[in-house]
Amino acid sequence: MIGYITVGTNNLAAATKFYDELLAMNGAVRIMDLGRGHMWGVAPNKPGFAVMQPFDGTPATVGNGVMISLVVDSPAKVDAMYAKALALGAKDEGPAGKRGDSGFYGGYFRDLDGNKLVVFCMGAK
Repeated sequence: MIGYITVGTNNLAAATKFYDELLAMNGAVRIMDLGRGHMWGVAPNKPGFAVMQPFDGTPATVGNGVMISLVVDSPAKVDAMYAKALALGAKDEGPAGKRGDSGFYGGYFRDLDGNKLVVFCMGAK
């Protein structure tokens, strides 16, 4: 159902570098140059992720309660991507680990512009 997700940035160069490195860990590459932003994806028929300077020219802000989830295939990949995000300058919003009894395993962080993301997988024991 989701086609793509976009987050705003006030520093396109820094955001692009951050997401180039982070999303490459899950096989994503830049699939579009949109002038004021970029989109990454793993396949044309799969949901994409974009970072953009706002169309209206006002500063990008973070939506309170908005979070983007990036699904991966293992707790090890969650750990690696969570650690990479922090190494790239992200702020911790909850360490990688198991949450509840559902098999959910995730690590939460805020990117360089303050957007909240979680890298997660299901089926963790």
